[in-house]
Amino acid sequence: MTLKQFKLHAVKAYISLGLFFYYKKIHVKGQEFVPKTQPVLILSNHQNGLLDPLLIATESNRFCYYLTRAAVFQKPLISRLLKGLNMLPVYRARDGWQNITNNNAIFEICKGLLKQKEALVIFPEGSHNLSRKVRPLSKGFTRIILDTLETYPDLDLQLLPVGVNYKNPKGFADSMFLNIGKPISAKQYTTLKKVDAVAALKKDVQEQIQLLTTHIEDDYEVVVKNLEQERADFLKPDVINHYLVKGEKRSGFKRSKSFLKPLKIIFNTLLKLVLLPVYALWKLLFQPKIEEKEFTGTFRFALGLTLVPLWLLIIFLVVGFNLGWTIAVMQFAFIAVLALLSVKL
Repeated sequence: MTLKQFKLHAVKAYISLGLFFYYKKIHVKGQEFVPKTQPVLILSNHQNGLLDPLLIATESNRFCYYLTRAAVFQKPLISRLLKGLNMLPVYRARDGWQNITNNNAIFEICKGLLKQKEALVIFPEGSHNLSRKVRPLSKGFTRIILDTLETYPDLDLQLLPVGVNYKNPKGFADSMFLNIGKPISAKQYTTLKKVDAVAALKKDVQEQIQLLTTHIEDDYEVVVKNLEQERADFLKPDVINHYLVKGEKRSGFKRSKSFLKPLKIIFNTLLKLVLLPVYALWKLLFQPKIEEKEFTGTFRFALGLTLVPLWLLIIFLVVGFNLGWTIAVMQFAFIAVLALLSVKL
């Protein structure tokens, strides 16, 4: 195992632990569809900032490379960190037309990675949005597919549609459902003229992702309000999509009621008191500065991965030096149990 592989394994394990304490439930369906050794392009809808790629990274059973918007690479330290996590910058029109040509080099890197039978994650909508719908796909991913197969015509490139589904993407502790579809062989599009291949790829991938996540086509605000009033379970996109098309409520349409909500409120309050300095920083400093609401969960999770462990370490050391290490360990275990009860109930 190389040093980079060791670091990736360590980072993945730490992020997985963080996600376990962040989400009430993480449901995954279709892991058996993820190609183990073939080159694969994972194509997903994009709702929830950096949490979408983190969940795919930890639940797909593949180490992946990610095309990420170039704006987040502007600071050198962050740029090195992201590149160390297999993230590659991709430029959009809003980044300036003079930068668009930088994508040529990135696309060449993508071709090389796929030739090496790696996994590449792309969010073909081109941006993130909290809306429960699959927005029109950009054609950048089709260029990578077709250019790769033009250079390596014998490559068995697989396209893997994925739907990420959240109960409440801005909420804590939320639940999510990673819905992995059946792979599509990219070779079937090489027999078409390029313009037809681009259109067919966009159409087929869009339709597959729409089946894997809730897709509200028309009267969005009215339909969402109706679904929320009906207590629709957004973790069951097939049931909701059937209702949207047929008007029929199949089994599992409504979320089940939790009778433990009063206990959850108590545990949440206690946890906030234990983590009061971190919680105060979140509410007073960080949350008000979030301009894109799609990043609410991302920043909250980032604080959970960084400041929360630091604060718990401080508590542990203070208690250990003053009251003894046995009490410090017991106190740490109590906080861990409290966090689990607060999140998982």
